[in-house]
Amino acid sequence: MPVYNKLVRDKIPEIIENAGKIPHTRILDNDECLTELDRKLDEECAEFHKDKNVEELADIMEVVYALSEAIGSSPEELECVRKDKAKKRGGFEKKIFLERVDD
Repeated sequence: MPVYNKLVRDKIPEIIENAGKIPHTRILDNDECLTELDRKLDEECAEFHKDKNVEELADIMEVVYALSEAIGSSPEELECVRKDKAKKRGGFEKKIFLERVDD
């Protein structure tokens, strides 16, 4: 019997049941959820580093949206902050790599 001990998407228990298995789950409190979302972000980033595909990027975004809500924000507010920072500091379109700054 595999032990996972990790945060999973909401429909995973249903998918497991549909496969004829019995999932054992519990609901996390807010602090636990934030900790597990942080761990999940590391997991999803590692998968992106390995596979470099849009599926893994979508997983990262899902976790980022959940993190935003977990800290009392919203995906819309997050996007607003992102756009504001991009307006003030730019994005990464030009692929600029800063090597050093001399005094």
